[in-house]
Amino acid sequence: MTYFKAIILGLVQGLAEFLPISSSGHLALLQGLFGIEGESVLLFAVLLHVGTLVSVFICYWKDISELVVELFITIKDIFTGKGLRLNERPVRKLGVMIIVATIPTAVIGVLFNDLFESFYSSFVAIGTGFIVTGVLMFLAERMGSANRGIEQMNFRNALFIGILQGVAICPGVSRSGSTLIGGLTTGLRREFAVKFAFLISIPSILGSVVLEVPDAVKAGLDTAIIGPVVAGVLVAAVSGIIAIKGMIKIVSGKKLSYFSYYVWILGVITIALGVFSPKF
Repeated sequence: MTYFKAIILGLVQGLAEFLPISSSGHLALLQGLFGIEGESVLLFAVLLHVGTLVSVFICYWKDISELVVELFITIKDIFTGKGLRLNERPVRKLGVMIIVATIPTAVIGVLFNDLFESFYSSFVAIGTGFIVTGVLMFLAERMGSANRGIEQMNFRNALFIGILQGVAICPGVSRSGSTLIGGLTTGLRREFAVKFAFLISIPSILGSVVLEVPDAVKAGLDTAIIGPVVAGVLVAAVSGIIAIKGMIKIVSGKKLSYFSYYVWILGVITIALGVFSPKF
């Protein structure tokens, strides 16, 4: 693992995790092109996820701190007999909706993990995922304006968004794109749909890290590549922050169709590599 490869992988992870172009698909594609074996960089991949998690915490620190404080207040209210009072406390309701959205994602991830893992070795599957992502963005761009926020959001909305996030475990299918279109389909206003998509990425990314840690630790990390790994993780964190801030402006400005064209072209190229090149 050279500095160049580590920085490129970190840059792609940070940008593609939050832009609707699929980080998993891009990383799988780059690893194939760079000739990097998955097992040899498993711990590096886990650390890249940690880098992007840092990005979310930095950009949404205020919301996250409010959610943590509200958690303790909720526990107090439950033990004192006041109940959840979701309609009276929007931050509490947001926390509950994040939990509800995470449940189907976790279930899908556990039940179909082996199937999703098998797709990573197929450029045809990855390319198909890119094309699906393009369709999602094309549809999201044409969603009408809505003005629903956390006050109007319900459990069905959260479950639907969580299911789409679970489907996005497939390489090539964008997590941010899937959850965004889920939010827009349920009538959430664009700014809140983006915010919710990024906040529910926290348990999703954290869960994937926890699941991958045992195998990553077992595989180990070559001390000779510690420098490149650190550089890659830092680049992932910084580029993640840039992507989050950029995504907010892109969605508000209704410019998602640009990403559709990009992933469609990339999807066709990836499928062609899988079909016509014996290497892939």
